Amino acid sequence: MSLMNIQNLSVTLGDPLFIDLSLTISKGDRIGLVAANGQGKSTLLGCLSGQTDFTSGEITRARGLRVGHVEQNVPAANLGDTLYTHVLNALPPDQQDFESWRVDVALDALDVPFDLQQKPLAELSGGWQRTAMLAAAWVTEPDVLLLDEPTNHLDLNRIALLQNWLGNLPRETPVVVTSHDRAFLDATTNRTLFLRAERSRIFNVSFSHARQELAQTDEADERRFANDLNKATQLRKQAAKLKNIGINSGSDLLITKTKQLTERAAKMEAAAKPAHVERSVGDIKLVNSGTHAKALLTFNDVQVSAPDNRPLYTTGQKWIAQGDRIVLLGANGTGKTQLVEMIHRALSGADDTIKHAPSVVLGYSDQHLSQLDDNDTPMTAIAGKFGVGDQRTRGLLAAAGVNIRMQDTKLGTLSGGQKARLAMLALRLAHPNFYLLDEPTNHLDIDGQEALEDELTAHGAACLIVSHDRSFVRNVGNRFWWIDRKHLIEVASPEAFFANEIATV
Repeated sequence: MSLMNIQNLSVTLGDPLFIDLSLTISKGDRIGLVAANGQGKSTLLGCLSGQTDFTSGEITRARGLRVGHVEQNVPAANLGDTLYTHVLNALPPDQQDFESWRVDVALDALDVPFDLQQKPLAELSGGWQRTAMLAAAWVTEPDVLLLDEPTNHLDLNRIALLQNWLGNLPRETPVVVTSHDRAFLDATTNRTLFLRAERSRIFNVSFSHARQELAQTDEADERRFANDLNKATQLRKQAAKLKNIGINSGSDLLITKTKQLTERAAKMEAAAKPAHVERSVGDIKLVNSGTHAKALLTFNDVQVSAPDNRPLYTTGQKWIAQGDRIVLLGANGTGKTQLVEMIHRALSGADDTIKHAPSVVLGYSDQHLSQLDDNDTPMTAIAGKFGVGDQRTRGLLAAAGVNIRMQDTKLGTLSGGQKARLAMLALRLAHPNFYLLDEPTNHLDIDGQEALEDELTAHGAACLIVSHDRSFVRNVGNRFWWIDRKHLIEVASPEAFFANEIATV
């Protein structure tokens, strides 16, 4: 049964975000909405929820349809609410006194600890804020659920819990979800919409299979376009020959035939549609400056402790060599960030606990992109810190997805995706031979994630990575360290860790 019907929907904000989009949302649909950063995913969800105006087209909703819309960020006006109050306030005022039990049921289903329920949203992590918004949407008993990047800031355990929660929803409740987590999309969706400026594509399979079908469709479009242009070229050649014969023979019939062939060729060229070319949101390029050292870092039973000096685990005897792409695995709170910070201090000369070769040049990025100062502009962040001339800096920034209008504005005004790509540009310009990356795929769209994967593997970069993105971990890692029962152990693959995290949900 159709609950929402979208016909020829278009949104233009300066340039078209998307045009002539048609889509039917029916009971049982679990739709993954996929596009690069800044290309209209959140705008489309806003249109579906009725919060965003569209330029043209029509959206028809079933009578009385209730739509639950979970946006990416808590509104600033609500940050002072406690998590519990935020969910309670989603209920109509006349229901809050007698049906508050629905809040308890929603929070229990999402495994929200009681102590967190009483804390202001402003004091909670981005992941818990998103959980609060999800509970607030679900407690209203929506008929359709719209989720905008629900996995951002979640660790693997919470992602697995969200997957299970979605799987346990009533089967008839449709969900439209935007996400850059490929494994999450595969686990939770049964249809995939690739949102494009023109000719968006919908496939009745989850992301990975849909991606293959999309590639085949684009290849077929490319062949069809080339074939149509070739036919038009042949018609023009034939028309040119007939024109010469007609002029020489004085045949009006041939002149008329020439005109008909030319008009037919023109119509064929006008009707031919080129294959889709993805609008670039910025290149990601890395380098590996190289070093002759065999061991870049050496760990000799290093003790890793919590910020309150509570011992967490010891590393044992370990090393990182050239070409090692080590992924650090562990549940939240086990000490992944503490080890990353110890390595960062050691390579910055502030700690000698971890030994390193003198030739190691660090490239560092943390999950909050704290290496970037929000008071800088992209120009000062690059030209001012890497000695690059203004003209070249502007070219580098444009290639990284920061257009000329944004290059002299504060970094705090950039989107998460733009800042992430700027961080990758800064990494490249540092010419590192060792990358220390804490959640590097945060804010990167799927194309950006795949570009980063390609760069790290193609250049044989040595790196230590913390990531909750299962696809990224599988595609990049060639060694895996697991923080397990107060020890850092090396395992052959991340799959046992993934299975363990999902099994604890």
